[in-house]
This record gives sequence, C-alpha cells and structure tokens, in this order.
Amino acid sequence: AYALAAPSLYQYSYDTLEELQHAYPNLEPPFAQGPWACSAFNLGGRAYRKEHTDHLNCPFLWCCITALSSFDHLAGRQLVLWDLNLVIDFPAGSTIFIPSALLRHSNLTIQPHERRYSFVQWSAGALFWWAELGYKSAKEYQAEFGKAAYDELNERRWKMGLQMLPCLRDFRRAPSPSPVAAPQLS
Repeated sequence: AYALAAPSLYQYSYDTLEELQHAYPNLEPPFAQGPWACSAFNLGGRAYRKEHTDHLNCPFLWCCITALSSFDHLAGRQLVLWDLNLVIDFPAGSTIFIPSALLRHSNLTIQPHERRYSFVQWSAGALFWWAELGYKSAKEYQAEFGKAAYDELNERRWKMGLQMLPCLRDFRRAPSPSPVAAPQLS
C-alpha cells in the first residue's frame, strides 16, 4: 500500500535500507522487503498516545499505524491530526500512513471495558542521514568536507524529500505497475 500511495518515498526508503544492510550485514530489518527500519507492537491493552510528533523519525518519510483489537471506534480511538484539524475514525484493522515527524497526532481514549492495541512501523531519521553522509556522523562529515558542503547536502536532502511527497494529482492517475525510483542527492 505504501508503494502505491507514495512510490518515491517507498523506493527511497527501501533502497536506503538495502544499502545499509549491504554495508552492515549484521543489520536485519523487521521484515524482509519492507520499507521501514523499525516496528513495534503496542500491547498494553489500552494503547493511547497523547498529542506528539515523532521528531526522531525521518521527516519526509511516512510511518505506518495499524489499529488492532476490538473496540467501538465511534466512541473512541479516533486518530487526531492536529495540524490538519482532522479527526479520523480509525477502527480495528485500519492502517494509515502519516509523516509522523511533522504532523502532531494522537488518538482518543477508549471505553474502560475495551482493549486496544496497535502495530507501528517507522524509520529513524538518523539512520537515513548516516547513509546519506557516507556512513559518517555529521561531525565527521563536516571535518572531512567542511560545513558548507554539509549545509548544501542538507538543503538538497530537504528538496529531495519534498519532491518525493505525492500530490493530489498523483492519486488521480492510474497507478504505475512498478515503484518509481527516488530522486538522488547528487
């Protein structure tokens, strides 16, 4: 679904994780062929998140949230996207992709007798930045290439991230049979 909704984001994520695995064979993704570096089940019984951003996630990539269990989604569990002024019904079995590093989001509480779980998938921004810096820290990169080169790369990264975001017109087109290659930083 991610590859269909945001093919450039999916391909960038998939390619970067594949490159990281090649460079560091001991790294294993949560799922083979998956576009996310991390995943977690929230099995506390009443999975609830206050308004927040996932500021350590890659800012332009989307995270995946899946609601699990059985609860009345009309009496709770709506997903709130604060910056967009949206409250979305989010019943069990629903999945949504959001840029969780950028959008403030939360979910509403459920009734006391209900149980709610979730499954989330995401990618840490530092992991992708590490790969883009040639497997160097920001400090190492700047020491080798200078602050101006670092700032220029960071600027190109933001532009690349914006170019990969789908627009409304992208959803009106017929889906392409294969994912689109992500733009390159160079």
